[in-house]
Amino acid sequence: MTTIRQRRVGKGTEAAEDQPSEETNVKPDGKIPPDPPGGKLWNILSVTVGGVVGISLGLLTSVYVATLHENDLWFSNIKEVEREISFRTECGLYYSYYKQMIQAASIQQGLHGLVYDNKTESVRTINILERMNVYQEVFLSILYRILPIQQYLEPVYFYIYTLFGLQAVYVIALYITSWLLSGTWLSGLLAACWYITNRVDTTRVEFTIPLRENWALPFFAVQIAAITYLLRTHLQPAQQRLTLMAVFIATFLFSLTWQFNQFMMLIQALALFILDCLDMLPTAKVTWLYIIQISGLLLVCFLQFFNSMILGSLLISFNVSVLIARTIQKNLKKGGLLNRLGKLILHVLLVLCLTILINKFIKKILNLESDEHIFKFLKAKFGFGATRDFDANLYLCEEAFGLLPLNTFSRLSSTLLFYIYGFVLFLLTVAAVIVAFRNLSGSNQAQLKGKMEEYTVTLRPDAAYSLVHTVLFGCLALSTMRMKYLWTSHMCVFASFGLCSAEVWKLLLKCLHLYTPQRTQVIKYSIPIITLLYISFKFWPGIMDELSELREFYDPDTVELMNWIKSNTPSTAVFAGSMQLLAGVKLCTGRTLTNHPHYEDKNLRERTKQIYQIYAKRSPGDVHGILRSFGTDYVILEDSICYERRHSRGCRLRDLLDVANGHIMDGLGENEPDLKPSVQFNFDNIIDVAKIFINS
Repeated sequence: MTTIRQRRVGKGTEAAEDQPSEETNVKPDGKIPPDPPGGKLWNILSVTVGGVVGISLGLLTSVYVATLHENDLWFSNIKEVEREISFRTECGLYYSYYKQMIQAASIQQGLHGLVYDNKTESVRTINILERMNVYQEVFLSILYRILPIQQYLEPVYFYIYTLFGLQAVYVIALYITSWLLSGTWLSGLLAACWYITNRVDTTRVEFTIPLRENWALPFFAVQIAAITYLLRTHLQPAQQRLTLMAVFIATFLFSLTWQFNQFMMLIQALALFILDCLDMLPTAKVTWLYIIQISGLLLVCFLQFFNSMILGSLLISFNVSVLIARTIQKNLKKGGLLNRLGKLILHVLLVLCLTILINKFIKKILNLESDEHIFKFLKAKFGFGATRDFDANLYLCEEAFGLLPLNTFSRLSSTLLFYIYGFVLFLLTVAAVIVAFRNLSGSNQAQLKGKMEEYTVTLRPDAAYSLVHTVLFGCLALSTMRMKYLWTSHMCVFASFGLCSAEVWKLLLKCLHLYTPQRTQVIKYSIPIITLLYISFKFWPGIMDELSELREFYDPDTVELMNWIKSNTPSTAVFAGSMQLLAGVKLCTGRTLTNHPHYEDKNLRERTKQIYQIYAKRSPGDVHGILRSFGTDYVILEDSICYERRHSRGCRLRDLLDVANGHIMDGLGENEPDLKPSVQFNFDNIIDVAKIFINS
């Protein structure tokens, strides 16, 4: 098992796009008058200072996580095999393709080896570029080969520094989003500080570097920043076109780098759908965003050799259904409250039915079953019947796919983030409900302005999108811990925006009958500054201590195993074992595998279940036959699985296999009544299998 030990010393507003915002300096024709010369100079100075601060924070974050990685592993001092072992589980698999491209005789030969790969899955040739999102490894390896840096920078450092560099992009994008929402770069500064001080819950890049989400989330943050700017009022046509291009590029890169892109963008599409139905976003811009999502995903599908899982995604079916339903129901946003509600219910039902029909049709035509394990997992997770399905239970028993632990909130509260987030969320939710009710009622904002201008509640389109985005991704994070990083980073943006927003404080002070413009400005700047001072004084010493703590990588057993494999087995040998360990075997030794951790393929899932029968109550002959059918030469047995203590009874790997095979589980405890003892099993079976392999 890999461990880290102490280092030894010596070693919005309205739906219609042409309606003006609540700003008082808007002319009747909808144009904004030019700023006075002094104000323009101040704006230039503010943007310049804010830009420098944002870039500096991004670079500091990049250096910070890189330093933590070095201090935790002593990466610069350990051997090459230890560096590669530190890329755990699927991280090692992805990095192995970068290494393969680097070591290939030419770029063309490297690409050919990926397209016609017969070492990732034994007795089978697969297209890696189709099956996995590894274009980033391909691009990076080509870049390393053509740049004159080979003599100065090792390939592994070029790789990890790129990922740490993307953290700078990530923080700068969060900074810009918060700045756009609030109108002040002080909000961006607060968002970046919260991201850093809540690092345990906002990123895990320093110890899972090649993970797909570490590539994808910076581009997702850039996309959100671009959408935030797109939803502003009074954009010029050229500005809008450039922003749409930025949204498309970010969406494409996000989709290209993560296999779960379609599910994240489906949640984003749901947010757009909800806000469009409630008349809180400009319909034309929402339509463009739907089209961008579809076109970005289809372009990725083309690059991945028409990956059927992308074509059968719910996102494409949903977006197409929304566009069709909108064409059918042209008068959706006309009429009184009851009329609108009736049309809205019919619209939602129509979109739902069309989505299901289109998705079922596509999957039927393509005979698509690659993502069925995800829906089995979701069905079991949310209580729609128990399951004995091995794949679904494998996910259910992993902590990362469980509910978000309660101690997450205590950590977020220690930086005041969760308290302020809850405060802002409550205020904007109330505002959103009022605005949505007014829109559905057909109330005319222009008429209300004359009678009750001081009390009219408004919500800008960009703020409305940010609200629904954080609510939906919050629900995702609460249900699945692994997805919390999509929520917590935006939580930093949302909370800082609310704390620095004149609109939020104006709404609160008006409710308390304390509103004056001067008081709003004082609160808008004083409370964020006080919060920043509190965070700095409380967490700066801890960050310094963290940066001064020196450890080193220590996993002698795995190092010995990898060295033994390289020295004592032929290069064509085929290895069977756990998915996690085999990824390291491929990276460190280049040997052929029977299975691996990239689980988005039905045949691979079935193959993995068969290989894992070495830990189930099956006869030695059965297990030997299964292993030989996959061309296995060597089996790696792990005592951490045989004598598993990490999971309780019912979630141990051997328990999942026994239940799936209809056998009772080991140990004290209840079993389902229809499970039966295995008549072929005894505890010497694993030894017998090993003897058979030795003799053969």
